[in-house]
Amino acid sequence: MLRSALVFAVLGSAAALTVGVASRAAGMRARSSVIEAKVGLIYSTTTGNTETVAGYIGAATGLEMVDIADCTTDSLMEFDGLICGAPTWHTGADSERSGTAWDDFLYGDLASMDLKGKKVAVFGLGDQGGYGDNFCDAMDELVSCFSKQGADVIGSWSADGYDHMESKSIGGDGKFVGLPCDEDNQPDLSEERANGWVAQLKSEGMPF
Repeated sequence: MLRSALVFAVLGSAAALTVGVASRAAGMRARSSVIEAKVGLIYSTTTGNTETVAGYIGAATGLEMVDIADCTTDSLMEFDGLICGAPTWHTGADSERSGTAWDDFLYGDLASMDLKGKKVAVFGLGDQGGYGDNFCDAMDELVSCFSKQGADVIGSWSADGYDHMESKSIGGDGKFVGLPCDEDNQPDLSEERANGWVAQLKSEGMPF
């Protein structure tokens, strides 16, 4: 009887130790998932070109791209950083330039969001040959609207290597306010540009 009691006591202590270690490990995993930074890759498209470049960015970062039309303010606020892509469809317009679901979001749901402390970077699609006077103008609109909500906008990009006439998305430093791509005239450069931009975003604090 005594020997049996000792065996059960030892087994019970070992089981308790195993459960305790497992519980502590689960707790550590839970805490790490809570503090893990998250980035949303959000886009909208008309012809599919913006989706193509979003795919390049997704491949470089491991992020899953989501159409802005499928997002809610709550789902977006869960992210620590946002990468947002839009085409320019309404060329020459002062607002609602993308011609996509971004137009409603920028002047609707976004106005209620407090983005202080969140990193935001923007990429855009344009056509330098057909619409060289308004190349990727929608990027400037996204940057302006997100900045008004307190976002820390990063990811400006050199204008070297482009062949456009004008763009509202050129900042005061002579750089684009985000990454412009042209799947109509320079499709062979988009993936390389996306990869270089992702590396830049990492160096600028995007919490990948």
